[in-house]
Amino acid sequence: MSRTLYDKLVDAHKVCDLPDGDTLIYVDFHIMNEYTSPQAFSGLDTKGLEVWRPEAHLAVIDHVNATRSSEPHDTASKLLIDNLQANCTKHGIAFYGLGDPRQGIEHVVVPEQGLVSPGMLIACGDSHTTTYGAYGALGFGIGTSEVEHVLATQTLRYKRMKTMRVTVDGETAPGVTAKDIIMKIVQVVGAGGANGFAVEFAGSAICSLDMAGRMTVCNMAVELGARAALIAADQLTEAAMEGHLHSGQFAFNGESWGSDPEAVFDEVFIILGADIEPLITWGTSPDQSVPITANVPSATDYISPEAKAALARSLHYMGLSEGQSAQSINRYGIYRLLHQLSY
Repeated sequence: MSRTLYDKLVDAHKVCDLPDGDTLIYVDFHIMNEYTSPQAFSGLDTKGLEVWRPEAHLAVIDHVNATRSSEPHDTASKLLIDNLQANCTKHGIAFYGLGDPRQGIEHVVVPEQGLVSPGMLIACGDSHTTTYGAYGALGFGIGTSEVEHVLATQTLRYKRMKTMRVTVDGETAPGVTAKDIIMKIVQVVGAGGANGFAVEFAGSAICSLDMAGRMTVCNMAVELGARAALIAADQLTEAAMEGHLHSGQFAFNGESWGSDPEAVFDEVFIILGADIEPLITWGTSPDQSVPITANVPSATDYISPEAKAALARSLHYMGLSEGQSAQSINRYGIYRLLHQLSY
């Protein structure tokens, strides 16, 4: 039976089917930050539980500090950081704190340290855990109660999602980046258009991206509403892991971690690379973007009163005008920011 990459990954980690139709799945690796872990550790303490596999977890200080900061911003931030460090010390979990040369953005730290590979299932208390799909791994965000469950058991209750494939084929124009590709996808599919779906990105334009570009696409799949994003593993994936120790299930043969040729998806979208231009956002939703050579929409571009009202709200919030040149947005935005800072 032909299967999608998503189905292969879920099946590979299934512990058992549950009576209500959900699945109990095994988590290969779990990343924590300072925001979503305190209550989870408190829950363990209340129940008298230990962390079952400390080596399968990593804590990274990420959200409460500036990129180059080696000290907490304020007392509240320091409390969160100290709490996480104390819990990691107690349970024997690796901790990358401020001042540690390995500390950084958690979803960048993991591939930098060679901790992700195709075939893995990775969970984290952050919605952008979809980033690991760039490596042919299944990554998704979880809530605090789920963080507690995976700490105690290395498993999660999981509801299988529907599948969507977005194929972007053909060469893109000079100046088009991975960010433009995913913003175009958001335009086509719609913000929230992938709610309840695991999205696989495919096609020559996707395969030609470097790993940083693939990570960008999978990271921003969240703007589609997707809870999982995937790109099939290939030679580029293999090359990206060279020199790294990793604990995944990768055995490269060209088809190991990709969808079968005859796999059927619940939804399919096809986008031509030639139709993608460098884009700029003008509104408050990720699908509110136009080519850099175009203008901000006007009320006459919309039919429904709801759409016209949404346009007015977005432009008011952004400080822009109907029909304004997209190329003027950056200059105008900087002027507006400086004007606000002068008061």
